[in-house]
Amino acid sequence: MATRNTTPRVEKRADGTDAVSLLIADHKEVKQLFKSYDALVDADGGAEEKEALAEEICAMLTVHASVEEEIFYPAARESIEEQDLIDEAEVEHASAKDLIAQIQDMQPEEDLFDAKVKVLGEYIAHHVKEEEEELFPKVKRSKLDLKSLGEEMSVRKQQLMAELGAEQDA
Repeated sequence: MATRNTTPRVEKRADGTDAVSLLIADHKEVKQLFKSYDALVDADGGAEEKEALAEEICAMLTVHASVEEEIFYPAARESIEEQDLIDEAEVEHASAKDLIAQIQDMQPEEDLFDAKVKVLGEYIAHHVKEEEEELFPKVKRSKLDLKSLGEEMSVRKQQLMAELGAEQDA
């Protein structure tokens, strides 16, 4: 199975950028991956290409969600009043993870594969909009040290990507 190596992108961002900027950069990158997948579907792309791109999307979202859940959300929860924003984000993550698992258990030739990737993209777009318009501005106004949090998140992201790479090579 052909997969893209996303690790170099992660390493380029390990530059001490603040936490919110790192998350927004991930959001932009995954949005572009979904656009590429849509273009591949529109062009009747091959199953191997679809599978590789879907795997990249799922891996990136899995790592991104893990970093948010392990590091960003707990820190945000301590620093802002609006706990419901974090609760909603965590519920959205659970639903996205379920859809990711379904996609990963399928072959691109199966019925509903493209539809599930498309719905995942729409779901993630909604989640991103809420984070960027509601959660992130509140976190930025808090006393949270976003620079050191970003450094911690960047290191963890590299660890997770390395673990994923090792699993895929096994």
